[in-house]
Amino acid sequence: MTGPDDAPFDPSDPTRPARAPKPRDAATLILIKDAARAPKVLMGQRAKGHVFMPDKWVFPGGRVDPGDARAGAASELSPADEALISLGTRRAPRAFALAAVRETWEETGLKVGGVAGPSLADLAFICRAITPPYRPRRFDAHFFLAEAEAVLANDRPVAGPELLHTEWFPMAAALALDLPNVTRFVLGEVAARLAGERPAPPFLRWTRTGHRMDRLVLSCPT
Repeated sequence: MTGPDDAPFDPSDPTRPARAPKPRDAATLILIKDAARAPKVLMGQRAKGHVFMPDKWVFPGGRVDPGDARAGAASELSPADEALISLGTRRAPRAFALAAVRETWEETGLKVGGVAGPSLADLAFICRAITPPYRPRRFDAHFFLAEAEAVLANDRPVAGPELLHTEWFPMAAALALDLPNVTRFVLGEVAARLAGERPAPPFLRWTRTGHRMDRLVLSCPT
């Protein structure tokens, strides 16, 4: 699944930093509606002037803020998802889920949850990906999946400065958009889940030997 978006760096690019920036924690929410009949996924186009993935179609999401871990919620993540998210990070797992909820509101105007806050139990952790080295912006992103009917009061997004032309797309139409490779990969994971599969969340990153993908699983007690 590697390509220009996923290459660690281009040695001939004079704009690349001298050192790989440290990835910032981030979170993304993938919203699906009509999952049982004709699934549609919410996508937004990033503005042309963005340093990170300009013009690309992406899911709503962004950087985790310090206050996200303390935000209220009507329910918490499943114990399994909490344990999987905890692998390799010291940040509270709920901070990632609540960042995804907050960013969705800020970028699309869609509120996840009710008066008591979002129900994190309705969010499923499905992927972790770290931006390749020597990109101008790097993120350690956790992706969550939720059904719109379960978490949204309404499903009419609005455009904003971060995401333009935010729309619901049938899965085939979403795959035909100008997508970052990681977004295309995650859509494949979503399609597998919609088909009834339950794959372990993949972890995408670069190592000294190149691109690597592992499935995150919990060790069985001995």
